[in-house]
Amino acid sequence: MAKLGVITDGISTDFEHALKIMSQNNLDQAELQYLWDKEVGDFDKSEIDKIEELLKKYNMDVSCISRHNFAGVGVHEVSIGDDTYNHHMEKLKECIDMAKRFNSPLVRIMSFRKEMVLFGEHGAEKWNVSDGAWNKLVELLTPVVKLAKESNIMLVVETGNNAMITSCFLGRKLIDDLDTKHLKVLWDPANALYCGENPSKNALDSMEGGYLGHVHMKDVEVSIHQAKIKCVALGEGQMAPHLQTISERLDQIGYDGSMSLESVYRPTEGNFEDGFNASITKFKNLYS
Repeated sequence: MAKLGVITDGISTDFEHALKIMSQNNLDQAELQYLWDKEVGDFDKSEIDKIEELLKKYNMDVSCISRHNFAGVGVHEVSIGDDTYNHHMEKLKECIDMAKRFNSPLVRIMSFRKEMVLFGEHGAEKWNVSDGAWNKLVELLTPVVKLAKESNIMLVVETGNNAMITSCFLGRKLIDDLDTKHLKVLWDPANALYCGENPSKNALDSMEGGYLGHVHMKDVEVSIHQAKIKCVALGEGQMAPHLQTISERLDQIGYDGSMSLESVYRPTEGNFEDGFNASITKFKNLYS
């Protein structure tokens, strides 16, 4: 059974207020992304002391340190050792230090900027595939998983709709190609809708054998041909038919890690906390 929590800024960037709301809803897994006016990896010592104080006050565990490490950069636009790459590596090191301070088992990475077609054959390899993009991704992430091994930390790579890893299938392939035990998949099934992966059929088949490290849960309506995503309350969008099956399949594969409600739904004339309130009961009923 998954341990339930929330990405705290999905309630509020006022960190203490977010922890209060979590406590009121019997959630104890705080995923840290944006706190106050900063992203994790950007805090000084006094700010980290304050975060630790609040976590202890509200008896919260930290499920994941979730900076957007290696997000939004094209693999052909960066090289190991250049300024951009070194910046992301330094921020990753700060996130790892933060994870160790808060006893978080996981640190998130992203997988650079999406390239549409990575593999092909019978002519597609010439006309459609982004030449060398996959191999460059593996090259760029090799020092990253080496750092994780040296730091004795587990990284999770998110299935992002604007990232190279868009599905559980690709996440597993990346882990296998890197030949690492220090990277797992952060599965966001709603994101994976945008690449056509069926959340309740083929997705979790790829995660058997211990590849799944963390889960984000939200609901959306996607229109790929319009390049559009609309956030909705959990159970009211295209994830609705899959939510119960996901719960059952997670039990079948023995997943006992954490799951965060990613509260990105904001009702008309409401705020993100209102969106959290519209989804939290469904979330707990399904996964607790």
